[in-house]
Amino acid sequence: MIGIDIEDISRFKDKPEAFYNRLFTENEINYCLSKRNPAPHFAARFCAKEAVFKALSAAGINISSYKSIEILKNKSGAVYVKLPQGINKNIHISISHEKEKAIAAAIIEN
Repeated sequence: MIGIDIEDISRFKDKPEAFYNRLFTENEINYCLSKRNPAPHFAARFCAKEAVFKALSAAGINISSYKSIEILKNKSGAVYVKLPQGINKNIHISISHEKEKAIAAAIIEN
């Protein structure tokens, strides 16, 4: 199954804390806020969550909230997905951002 999403980075600029807390985990918020310009990082992580959500939905798996999908980086800098306990799927994820847009694609292995 495949999921993809693209977002305007401007949607993630200068938002109240409650906005970020509704969509992102504490780890994700801390990572994005550690960057000089956090908006592209928030947008890219949201795209990744949406892409994963779409791929899981296509596989017949429903996720209750965006916060239950966590987008993290390992020690080598590779992005990976942490899913809720009990959902055991191998998901390949790719995220990117540029001046105005962020994009992500997710592929679930069978």
